[in-house]
Amino acid sequence: MAEVIGVRFKSTGKVYYFDPKSIQLEKGDMAIVETARGVECGEVAMANRNVSDDSIVQPLKSLIRKATADDIRKLEENKEKEKTAFIQCEKKIADHGLDMKLVDVEYTFDNTKILFYFTADGRVDFRELVKDLAGIFRTRIELRQIGVRDEAKMLGGLGICGREFCCGSFLNGFQPVSIKMAKEQGLSLNPVKISGACGRLMCCLKYEQDAYVDLLRTTPKMGAIVLTDEGKGVVIDQNLLTQKLTVKLDKDPDAAPKIYKVKDVKLIKDGKVKVNPKEAAELKALEKE
Repeated sequence: MAEVIGVRFKSTGKVYYFDPKSIQLEKGDMAIVETARGVECGEVAMANRNVSDDSIVQPLKSLIRKATADDIRKLEENKEKEKTAFIQCEKKIADHGLDMKLVDVEYTFDNTKILFYFTADGRVDFRELVKDLAGIFRTRIELRQIGVRDEAKMLGGLGICGREFCCGSFLNGFQPVSIKMAKEQGLSLNPVKISGACGRLMCCLKYEQDAYVDLLRTTPKMGAIVLTDEGKGVVIDQNLLTQKLTVKLDKDPDAAPKIYKVKDVKLIKDGKVKVNPKEAAELKALEKE
């Protein structure tokens, strides 16, 4: 076991463990820590606690100090510098005619490096851009190409549900999302309805998937043959959340289908969740990271 604190450098970023050096910190405190890219200031997301050695990535970096008023002031000054750097970098991108979109700029706490995050459709030769930026800022420059999901996380916004983006509010990392998940959840495979502002499949399909998989274990699928109190029939629709099935009865196929509760039918032969291969191919781009 080892005593650690958890520090987060972005509001919804990953929590990293640090050795507190016997200094007691509370959740919400600001801390100056040593990281792989230099000295950084982050928010304590987890107060001092003991964790197993297996959950620690060695070597464990150390806490330098609890952030002072001067440290917080410097953090604010860096944010102002980032705004200026963003404008200057955009101008240089335009001057060089580069096909790239600047998304964010980040100063390390000790100002030894400036990171420029950008998106682009392919590879970009930004060597001359780096030289220009290094000449302006007189420090180390790093350009990082990110994906559209990362861009949405950084910029933030509102989803089609009317709430703040999940990736920008509480999700710590991205998980793979597939078309099959949308199909299993009974959603329309219309790209507009199942993709987020980033143009990729909505993250909520992933973290709701376990609940739907659990319901699918006990709910007859589309095409299943079931026995009702009025005879056999085929499931032509299902509502997993309300646990109701729409069944077309064999004895009267021309009549309107009837609705039954899952608990009131007996499964004879289950159906399968199928994704049309052509449809899946057309929507494949939505699964990309």
